[in-house]
Amino acid sequence: MTSTVVEKPSFLRSKVGGLPRPFWALWSGTLVNRLGTMVMPFTGVYLTQARGVSVAGAGLVMAVYGAGSLISQLLGGWLTDRIGRRATLSGGMLATAGAMLALGYSTSLAAIIGSMFALGLVIDVYRPASNALVADLVSPVERPRAYGLLFWAINLGYAVGMTAGGWLAQLGFGWLFWIDAVSSVVFAVLVWRAVPETRAPERTSAGGFGVVLRDRVMVAFTLVVLGQALVYLQTVTMLPVAMVKQAGLSTGEFGVAMALNGVLIVVVQPLVSDWFGRLDAARTFALGLAVTGAGFALTAFVTDVVWLSVTIAVWTAGEIVTAGIAGTLVAALAPAHLRGRYSGLFGFAWSAAAVLAPLAGGALLDIGPKALWFTVGGIGLLSAVAMLALGPAIRRRALEPVL
Repeated sequence: MTSTVVEKPSFLRSKVGGLPRPFWALWSGTLVNRLGTMVMPFTGVYLTQARGVSVAGAGLVMAVYGAGSLISQLLGGWLTDRIGRRATLSGGMLATAGAMLALGYSTSLAAIIGSMFALGLVIDVYRPASNALVADLVSPVERPRAYGLLFWAINLGYAVGMTAGGWLAQLGFGWLFWIDAVSSVVFAVLVWRAVPETRAPERTSAGGFGVVLRDRVMVAFTLVVLGQALVYLQTVTMLPVAMVKQAGLSTGEFGVAMALNGVLIVVVQPLVSDWFGRLDAARTFALGLAVTGAGFALTAFVTDVVWLSVTIAVWTAGEIVTAGIAGTLVAALAPAHLRGRYSGLFGFAWSAAAVLAPLAGGALLDIGPKALWFTVGGIGLLSAVAMLALGPAIRRRALEPVL
């Protein structure tokens, strides 16, 4: 008599196994691209030091970049559904490489402004295509884990790339532009060769973005995401300014504290994302938003680097909870032939927040730190409540036949 031994899945397989090979090609390309993301974190330094642009001029150039980025994801969403996921992603990455090199070799202010607008226009075109590919390639039950793994790759790559970029900038900014461009080309080639086209046939009555904007659930969810982005983007806008002004921290102390965010994401997020992915997506997203909002509200009481680290740990926990969930929700709401446009609207919320967050944050910080951080925390909590209210509609949508 023989007995059947049921082999339990290994820990590693439970975290990364069971996903299709094309997804891993997309994941690998994303990691390579983020490892090479070195230009944008140092753009202001490059403009003022290497090109002699004034601080005011650098602000103008960055505003032009922001104007391009507002269009980028909407354009990417439209292209994703019209010409295909693979062509949009690869084409967007090649265009990004060209714009990077154009910016790196521009010397006049007019050429720099033109290159920055072009870079803003194409740099995020790939995002809706990437999100749509995951939705096309991965089963609904595995999507939270897949989107979470992409989130992890982006954070790991960005942390390493930013650190390396700081060192390479001392050797010459040209290294940053070439490495960024080459990593974009590698991403484009990898996707073109290893990822199949998955675009669903577009219906003649699709109606473009009009259909997306008439989807009240998706529009409401986009407003929730806008709230999330307004909160989170304070980390790169007003948080460093406030900590120097409010708590008297040095830039070095602030940098050390912020490193905790990257460490926690890289170490903790892969361990818990699949567990959170098995829970109700709307409730999980609401939980993450509430924790994030609470973490930023606590920043009002920061007086030293230790308490700053505590608040960073709190809002990073919220970030970890939401990792991968937003993409899962967009995929659940979007018809297959409109996944690019739905992802584009989702991404537009982040682009809009990148413009609004420093404006609103700066005005609030002028009033006082408590005005800033209590308002930011309130936006996070309000977004969480709105997400809970949307939950029943999202769950009903999940039960509808796939279009």
